[in-house]
Amino acid sequence: MAIKDKVIVITGASSGIGEATAKLVAKNGAKVVLGARREARLQEIVKDIEADGGQAAYSVTDVRNPDEVQALVDLAKSKFSGLDVIFNNAGIMPNSPISELRTKDWNDMVDINLKGVLNGVAAVMPTFTSQKHGQIITTSSVAGIKSFTGAGVYGATKFAVRNLMEVLRMESAQEGTNIRTVSLYPAAINTELLGSITDQKVANDMGEFYKQVGITPDSVARVVNFAIDQPESVNVNEFTIYPTKQA
Repeated sequence: MAIKDKVIVITGASSGIGEATAKLVAKNGAKVVLGARREARLQEIVKDIEADGGQAAYSVTDVRNPDEVQALVDLAKSKFSGLDVIFNNAGIMPNSPISELRTKDWNDMVDINLKGVLNGVAAVMPTFTSQKHGQIITTSSVAGIKSFTGAGVYGATKFAVRNLMEVLRMESAQEGTNIRTVSLYPAAINTELLGSITDQKVANDMGEFYKQVGITPDSVARVVNFAIDQPESVNVNEFTIYPTKQA
């Protein structure tokens, strides 16, 4: 079952990796349903996709709200009569040293980066287990496989996502539900993620680093497209995406 005609839900779809992925998979024949908080951006992206001959819909979605994530998934099923993939891509990165105790940022990262993914899993699991196929793709981070100062809580959420996806894969194999999982570990990708950093020194340092080595979100989109395009019997489940220049 190739990517053509697959129904794909994408969160965090209003910019960056989500937007790039939506446009690429739609160009390759997928039917995409986009979720994010910025309705104007979602409308623009859907128009772009349709102008290019693709099929798309959207629903304003805050992944912290399980009802809104469920509504996004339900829209995909009603609009396109099926559901094949969810790409849990929404995330924030307000990095700072732990000693600064920016606890609101901590809680926001847990709510979006981890609970938001869990809300996505919960929304699709009944359908995927019933039909005995489906794919759950999640954006972790290189900070989900390596530790970085200034990114302790962000990394904690991304390490958690990595574990969640691997356990999902293992349990699906044991239960015979054929649910495939993909964990993405992007490094320096030029997206709006840097704009969520609240600590000025961290923001400045990372901004300069990304200017030197960062690559475009299309780099990740191509990996997502590759993973979705694999046969149902094949689970290519972990990808680290580095700029060649990044050590």
